[in-house]
Amino acid sequence: MKALLTCIFCSLISLSLFAQVQKNKNDHFAAIDSVLDQVLSDHHVAGFAVAVVKGNKVIYSKGFGYRDIVNKKPVTPNTLFAIGSSSKAFTASLLGLLRQDGKLTFEDKAVTLLPKLKFYSDEMDNQIILRDLMAHRTGLSRYDLSWFLFNSDNKDSLITRVKYMKPSSPVRMKWYYNNFMYLAQGMIVERLSGKTWEKNIQERFFNPLEMMRSNTDIQTFQRDSNASLPYTVSKDNMIKQIDYYNINGMGPAGSMNSSVNDMANWLKIWLNGGRFNGKVILPIDYISEAASSQMVMDAALPDKHKDIFLSNYGLGWMIGSYRGHYQVEHGGNINGFSANVAFFPTDSLGIVVLTNQNVSKVPTIVRNSIADRLL
Repeated sequence: MKALLTCIFCSLISLSLFAQVQKNKNDHFAAIDSVLDQVLSDHHVAGFAVAVVKGNKVIYSKGFGYRDIVNKKPVTPNTLFAIGSSSKAFTASLLGLLRQDGKLTFEDKAVTLLPKLKFYSDEMDNQIILRDLMAHRTGLSRYDLSWFLFNSDNKDSLITRVKYMKPSSPVRMKWYYNNFMYLAQGMIVERLSGKTWEKNIQERFFNPLEMMRSNTDIQTFQRDSNASLPYTVSKDNMIKQIDYYNINGMGPAGSMNSSVNDMANWLKIWLNGGRFNGKVILPIDYISEAASSQMVMDAALPDKHKDIFLSNYGLGWMIGSYRGHYQVEHGGNINGFSANVAFFPTDSLGIVVLTNQNVSKVPTIVRNSIADRLL
């Protein structure tokens, strides 16, 4: 009888604890909903979507505001947004797969892997290796107006412009972000695989990761029935629709379009040693390398915020700290859209935020607001 009473008592305690855990979890997300509704209002955002991954599960996924303001079409977790430079981690990962296949090393000369690529001097041609392209350490600053104002769908035409780019520092001396270096990586993928960058992304990532909503083409994006329109905010806080921008020519640097539900599957492989649903998508050695420091971006000594003390670049990812937690993330901006994709490896937590607001702080604000409550 005593044993039976003990068993009943323990069962009641377990049920009570489970109920309390569920209540705390629900309270967490109720608080997050409230904060994100406030962000939507305070920052005059047309809309945004959020997904949170814990381990290998999506624990939160929601849309806020509108993908089309005039017609009052709401944002959902499946709404498509342009993710801009958050595409870079995909492009670098294709090179990780080619290395696994024995087709290249990250120490190979860039101009050997891509003969169409030429730098400003013979010295640069001889010095710059593939890893330099991946970690933005070539010494070449952005030169973005070269492709943004003089756009082209022709990758060959775009890459020939690199030889006229005068370096701002010697190779590996200083970190400079350069989109052309990711175009070059995509072209290396095409040369060594015999398939377009777009087809590689589809076959190596979208299909196995069940990212069926995602694409790499602006026309496909615009035709989608659940795609967001691009917006900007004027000085008087009026939300105005702007035109889509065709970045197909510079695709490997940032032409991907996706939803937070799809991007959650991408985050899962980074939190689970390269695996998705038990299948290896990326080798664990590449996961570790890409999410580790390859180039110092800034000294980032603790100053105003004592718990922020890291500012480096990996391979297609920015390495930093948030409230003392190791953070791997990359933003993205293209006309009318902003994005942030982040994960905290030691906390097994991933957060993706996509918005239809031009050059917006909202993805970072939302990411940090969620991290504050879940870390």
